[in-house]
Amino acid sequence: MHARGRSRSRPHVHVVMPAAAIDADERLWRTKTGKAGKSYLFNHKALAKVFRAKLLSAIREEGLELPACYPKTWVVDVKSVGSGDKALVYLGRYLYKGVIQEKDIIACRDGWVTFRYQDGKTKRMQTRTLSGPKFLWLILQHVLPKGFRRTRNFGFLHANSKRLLELLQRLLKLNPVKALIGLAKRPPIKCPCCGGSMRIVQTRIPASAAFGQLAPSG
Repeated sequence: MHARGRSRSRPHVHVVMPAAAIDADERLWRTKTGKAGKSYLFNHKALAKVFRAKLLSAIREEGLELPACYPKTWVVDVKSVGSGDKALVYLGRYLYKGVIQEKDIIACRDGWVTFRYQDGKTKRMQTRTLSGPKFLWLILQHVLPKGFRRTRNFGFLHANSKRLLELLQRLLKLNPVKALIGLAKRPPIKCPCCGGSMRIVQTRIPASAAFGQLAPSG
């Protein structure tokens, strides 16, 4: 559920999918291209119809009742995002950050809460004032029900697909260890006296931390 920046919440799903797959027979990384040599996966209009039909069918099979006002047409936005770096950063804001930052809550007094947000259309900061219960309800719409997960991995990213992932890394000649080392840069350690950057010369690990607490002898 996404509510910030809009007067109404709307349920939606983000899916990141590679425009390629591993050929099970020849063990090769295959990409699909469309017109003008551009990457092409499938038609987004057909995706909207198929996804809607399968989801509604699964809901009915579980014996759940659909609301009478559920939308007849669904919006599906499919686009190529290149390497996917920017798309992953965008989705990471939903996964690892809170619904609203504390600094964006401007006032909270007499049972009313005033907060600011960025308008999705104009990209300008706006303010909104709600009663305490309505503000909490707006926040709680982002809390998943019991049994639900915020994100799921399928295919070669699934936890049970380690061998497939290793094959993909070999086909693409990718060393994940070297890639992570280049990304995870340790911030400099500042000297508490002069404020200059310090360099680690030697690290000592206590025996109890390295090998566990030894049992008392005797």
